[in-house]
Amino acid sequence: MNLSVLEPGLLLPAFAAGLLVLASHVPLGQAVLKRGIVFLDLAIAQIAGLGVVLAHSLGGEDLPWLTQIGAVTAALLGALFLHRMERRAVGHPSSRQEAIIGVTFVSAACLALILMSHDPHGAEHLRELLVGQILWTTWSGLAPLAVVTALVLATWFGLRWKDSSLGFYLLFAVTITVSVQVVGIYLVFASLIVPALASGERLARGLAIGTAGYALGLIASGLFDLPSGAAIVLALVGVSGLVALFKRETHA
Repeated sequence: MNLSVLEPGLLLPAFAAGLLVLASHVPLGQAVLKRGIVFLDLAIAQIAGLGVVLAHSLGGEDLPWLTQIGAVTAALLGALFLHRMERRAVGHPSSRQEAIIGVTFVSAACLALILMSHDPHGAEHLRELLVGQILWTTWSGLAPLAVVTALVLATWFGLRWKDSSLGFYLLFAVTITVSVQVVGIYLVFASLIVPALASGERLARGLAIGTAGYALGLIASGLFDLPSGAAIVLALVGVSGLVALFKRETHA
């Protein structure tokens, strides 16, 4: 156990990043569960990651703007494709759309693996895509995430894009594109689904569960020198499990 790593200058920016992610991901996650397309976030996150890999393979590793263009373009195209598939699936079981989303995810993942197979840093890039680098977040690096989060929330609640199928997919793509580059695919999925699953439609409860999970995960990561993304995912699951158990006991 290393108490010296519990340095506010290191943990607070990472915690702030987590709060920004939760602010948009909890309401989006509740909408995902309501629509019955749980793996949409994994598919869009993987497609955004594919855009990053493709940009790097074209020489954009040292050009952040090219990486962002690649990620956003790929995610928006993926969202438009899946929205189109949803419209065509009207009248069919919802499992059909979930199956299409699953095929899209695995196809994007395999294509990314192929593109990275000749990259000497491919394994490192893959790890960053999956578990992220949240512990190394800086205050200045939070600016794009903060701006996108504010715009998404304003559009989601203010302009009622949450009531539009196309608006939902487009906002989802933009949100996931930014967050996956900060926290990674695994933590994006956990931030969307785990608090929403434990809180139902109660937004405040979902945000509280997520906040507790991020705080405990970051502390555990620092104390025991654990991968921060994986530690936060497990903390989110643990907190959500305790909340579900408490609810079950109080209703018994």
